[in-house]
Amino acid sequence: MSLLKSIPKVDKFIQNKAFEQLSLPLVTPLCKEVINQLREDILNQTLTQFKEEDLVDTVLKAYEKITQPSLKTVLNATGVIVHTNLGRSLIAETIFDKVKNIATHYNNLEYDLQKGKRGERYEHISKVICQYLGCEDVLIVNNNASAVFLILNTFAKNKEVLVSRGELVEIGGSFRVPDVMAQSGAILKEIGTTNKTHLKDYQNAITPNSAMLMKVHKSNYSIEGFASEVGIEDMIKTAQEHHLIDYYDMGSGHFVDLPYGLDKDEPSVLKIMQHNPCLLSFSGDKLLGSVQAGIIVGQKKYIEALKKNQLLRMLRVDKLTLALLEESIKALLLGNIHEIPTLKMLFTPIEVLKQRAMLIQKNIGNLCQCELKETQTLIGGGTTPNKKIPTIALSISFKGLKPNKIEQCFRSYNIIGRIEDEQFLLDFRTLLEEELPSLEQCIKEVLHD
Repeated sequence: MSLLKSIPKVDKFIQNKAFEQLSLPLVTPLCKEVINQLREDILNQTLTQFKEEDLVDTVLKAYEKITQPSLKTVLNATGVIVHTNLGRSLIAETIFDKVKNIATHYNNLEYDLQKGKRGERYEHISKVICQYLGCEDVLIVNNNASAVFLILNTFAKNKEVLVSRGELVEIGGSFRVPDVMAQSGAILKEIGTTNKTHLKDYQNAITPNSAMLMKVHKSNYSIEGFASEVGIEDMIKTAQEHHLIDYYDMGSGHFVDLPYGLDKDEPSVLKIMQHNPCLLSFSGDKLLGSVQAGIIVGQKKYIEALKKNQLLRMLRVDKLTLALLEESIKALLLGNIHEIPTLKMLFTPIEVLKQRAMLIQKNIGNLCQCELKETQTLIGGGTTPNKKIPTIALSISFKGLKPNKIEQCFRSYNIIGRIEDEQFLLDFRTLLEEELPSLEQCIKEVLHD
């Protein structure tokens, strides 16, 4: 009972000098929580003594944990360039610096400086994209899933959308094409089979209630062997003949020729646009290498109809997204691939990766078992399924620890590697050159811990 009496009063405990510079609305409930837990521990006889300074320390640690940012930078040593769990594509500092001025000042987001009246926010991005792709118009929403939903809701509500069974995909987060169609109000009409769909399947399935022929890129899987699908050019022609809308959900779209033969199965936006599709959509933060966004391009009359859909108010993007996307596409238009980190990492020669890995190996080799390894990795982010690219990694082993334990040690220092063939690897495909000093320092700290 005497121990209970020694519990400090909350109002007096809060006045401790250690809390003077802290936010009172935040520190007060933390103090109450610590005091209540102390009382409970005493009553349960799990605590026989305590010091007030220990209580203060507990509050300070809880306060620090709450006030520290939850989002933190990490070193991506997985080798997966478009890593969904690690934020997908990076924004180059040069591009971010150009946009910083927009974020910190008033701007003409929806103001026409020439006419002196309200303007249209999508005009800022339409010029550069239309110039690059040769399309009539463009619309930006918050991601490609939103683009799919908006297009289906606008043009196919209570009407049929013809989709090959082999393209009824599910991507991350249980995002399924059939479910999105149902939510949008469109009626899914499956055609063909899982492995083979022919042009006649589309032609024979068209009815007076049909509104759209939709093609969905198989972003995260491939069908091999006895398989075939209808090309977008044939779908466009068929749609035109039957006065229907053609729509290609590309998922991930790219504007440049990709290395390692990746273009074979990953369609280029530029090449698709040569066929003048009604509508096409793709992600901004995948192979385009920019910020998260859903980019819809195509014929002006269809883009104008999308802009009139009231759902757009809920799906539209802000000034930062538009500014970052504009600068990224300008960099591509000018041929400055080095300003797009995703593409810069993808195009880095294997010899350069080897040189970087050997430098780190030389500087840490006396602290652990460190072996240079030529291996392969994936681009990730629902792109180029089953297509691997060459890379260089260092296998790290020390203190006789198992690979999963080594992975945990490195993760505690915000270094995310991968385990392959019972080895813990640091893959240099996704480590930026400017990150190497930090990587080396962190590795030494891990090994000395």
